[in-house]
Amino acid sequence: MVFDMAKTQYYTATSIDGFIADESNSLDWLFEVDEGTQNPFGEFFAGVGAFAMGATTYEWVLKNDNLLEEPQNWHDMYGDVPCWVFTHRDLPPVPDANVFMISGDVRRVHEAMLVAAQGKNVWLAGGGDLVAQFASEGLLDEMILGIAPAVLGSGTPLLRHRLRVDDLILTGVREVGQFAYLTYAVGDVARMGRHLAAEAATLLPARF
Repeated sequence: MVFDMAKTQYYTATSIDGFIADESNSLDWLFEVDEGTQNPFGEFFAGVGAFAMGATTYEWVLKNDNLLEEPQNWHDMYGDVPCWVFTHRDLPPVPDANVFMISGDVRRVHEAMLVAAQGKNVWLAGGGDLVAQFASEGLLDEMILGIAPAVLGSGTPLLRHRLRVDDLILTGVREVGQFAYLTYAVGDVARMGRHLAAEAATLLPARF
């Protein structure tokens, strides 16, 4: 019997060469890509019960979506799902949004996020530096990467943390417009998947 478990996920778009923003911290290149008619983010976020982002990501969202002037845009995207923003600076809150400004140990905050998520998944929105802290603590279970047909050459890296072959296992591939969505199990989840696959292989009859 298989039980669904809540996962901590890094869902993001990235260039082919592994950058989530260009060297000017711009996403203009990304918005030029044909997304098709599907809504993969909407499907993904329906399973999210809490999420976190770093200060730079939060500031980009504030500016890009004009949230201080039009806070309803936040509610339209995220509803009342609680968000933790990791920052060492004073940042303006989105009016009436369920946002917590915090700093410090990601493990402690992760525990609070799991409780708040009430059995749903936890989304790490970025950036890569913040996600690396979760990965370093063994708290990252899955990466869902929307790979755009662009090569930037430099910019903001997808993840500032080394993950080896044994730390990752490909669990899904999907074409959406011009994006290739790759889903990877990470860390202990990936190693468990490899173990179960190897165990199942030993139960299959030999073919000669």
